[in-house]
Amino acid sequence: MTAAGGRDLDAGAVARLLPPVGRRQRGRWLARDRRPRVWAHRGASAHATENTLAAFGLAVAHGADGVELDVMCCASGEVVVFHDDDLDRLAGRPGRIEALPWSELARVELVGGHRIPRLEDALAACGELAVNVELKSRGPGRAGALPAAVARVLRDVGALDRVVVSSFDPAALWRLHLAVPQVPLAYLFEAGLPRPLRSAAAAALVGASAVHPEHVLCTPLEVAAWRARGLAVNAWTVDDPERLRALAAAGVDGVFANDPRAALAVLAQRTA
Repeated sequence: MTAAGGRDLDAGAVARLLPPVGRRQRGRWLARDRRPRVWAHRGASAHATENTLAAFGLAVAHGADGVELDVMCCASGEVVVFHDDDLDRLAGRPGRIEALPWSELARVELVGGHRIPRLEDALAACGELAVNVELKSRGPGRAGALPAAVARVLRDVGALDRVVVSSFDPAALWRLHLAVPQVPLAYLFEAGLPRPLRSAAAAALVGASAVHPEHVLCTPLEVAAWRARGLAVNAWTVDDPERLRALAAAGVDGVFANDPRAALAVLAQRTA
């Protein structure tokens, strides 16, 4: 391919600039086998404080197929694993994550006596499991330095081949792709989003290999439409046995569950 001015563009350069190129190949490993994959939502968060090394260790011990975790940058630039913008709910004290340096966050005691981990520590605690890294953003195009920082950690620890990166923010996904184009992307959305923005076409345009819809959106018809466009479908967040069975019957590729061991038991009964 030749750009204006006669410069040659190789396929790799095109794929890096245009996330939709190669998206199906990047996400092949996300497809289901005999049953949907069970992703431990913030680790085995039904049994240990969410997004902690203890929760990730339990996810491994309980047989989860993968772990989902949330990341953001703190004031000193480290990528920390935390869901909320502030410490109120899990530490019972004020303080925004983005305003505190790692030297202070590392000393914060969470519910149950746990600590906030960095992304590299969380990846190590997950062993060989697949990991879904969700980029937290304050709004579309407002992820700041996070995508580049996450890409740097993934490269440094050699986790590029077992990670899928998701976000509600398409701009954050695009920036992550520019840095590590081999990593599959997943487009997150909830029921309140306008229908055109949660369509298969929108996800494909973002360059996603998977969609992560709120589970109430996962009707058999919608799941079939997403999968027909080469998208893996992972539904969040489900622990109810009846709903797990319905999602499996609808054809989803994976489910996010707070109690992965219980979810696995339900899905094993269905495939027995």
